Amino acid sequence: MNQLILLLILRRIGSGILTLFIVSALVFIITSMLPGDAAQQLLGQAATPETVAALREQLGLNLPIWQRYFEWLGGMLHGDFGKSFANGLPVAKMVAQRIPATFELAGITTLVSVPLAVIIGITAAMKRDSLIDRMLVVGTMSVVAVPEFLVATVSVMVFAVHLHWFPAMSLGSTNQNFLGYLQAYALPVFTLCCVLVAQMARMTRSAIINQLDSSYLEMTLLKGVRPLRAVLRHALPNAVGPIANAISLSLSYLFGGVIIIETIFSYPGLASQMVDAVSNRDLPIVQLCVMLFSGCYLLLLLLADIATIAFNPKLKQ
Repeated sequence: MNQLILLLILRRIGSGILTLFIVSALVFIITSMLPGDAAQQLLGQAATPETVAALREQLGLNLPIWQRYFEWLGGMLHGDFGKSFANGLPVAKMVAQRIPATFELAGITTLVSVPLAVIIGITAAMKRDSLIDRMLVVGTMSVVAVPEFLVATVSVMVFAVHLHWFPAMSLGSTNQNFLGYLQAYALPVFTLCCVLVAQMARMTRSAIINQLDSSYLEMTLLKGVRPLRAVLRHALPNAVGPIANAISLSLSYLFGGVIIIETIFSYPGLASQMVDAVSNRDLPIVQLCVMLFSGCYLLLLLLADIATIAFNPKLKQ
């Protein structure tokens, strides 16, 4: 790795850290401006103004917003994420109980979507301008145009309500047998994979076609190498950069789509906990959950930038 590549990567990391600090300020300000009073929400409508004022002072809600932000940010940097407004438990402990479920769902979706998207993209590129290619292109564009909440709703209506193949609610890995495990994750993973596979397949197809149009691959085919072997041995390794970039950008969508999917399927993950916390005005949980999702999103974008830089042949010269 030469100095130019290292410098560009360090710049991307620095800009990512700066962006995360800006996001933290926006997250704190927006969550603090949520309609309704957190103290009033916790005590109920029958609470007296004196009781509400005392609770606001206890929770620190009477302080200026800039002071609350810097105290919250300082606590975050030292590993102190505060306590829940609702029950007084440490926020870190409550959120940590939900993180494995969300990452399990994201991991299964990644294991299914990435190989499937690469296979579809390579197939469409090798069959360029054929009927198969047109069908795959139209199919992926159609799937991208459909919102994931509509895919989830239709999936529940068809596969859960009418056919009774899968449960309408997914409780994660509580099922001990393998069949129950597959049934629990089938609909959430299918819904998330629809858009992910479509996006990654289109970008993979474009990356492989760029390599197929290159002179070195034409020479390889003229030497008698079979097309599939030429694509797998020569085109695919040279297209790793754009494909890795496409995968990282597509997977960054995953942390936004999972919020809707966990809510629809009542999945016990981090996103559903965040939605419940918004309803209860439990601001510390909302802020930590949003920061975790934002951090994962920025990390995937950073990996996409690093992949683009690292595999750029012009920077290696």
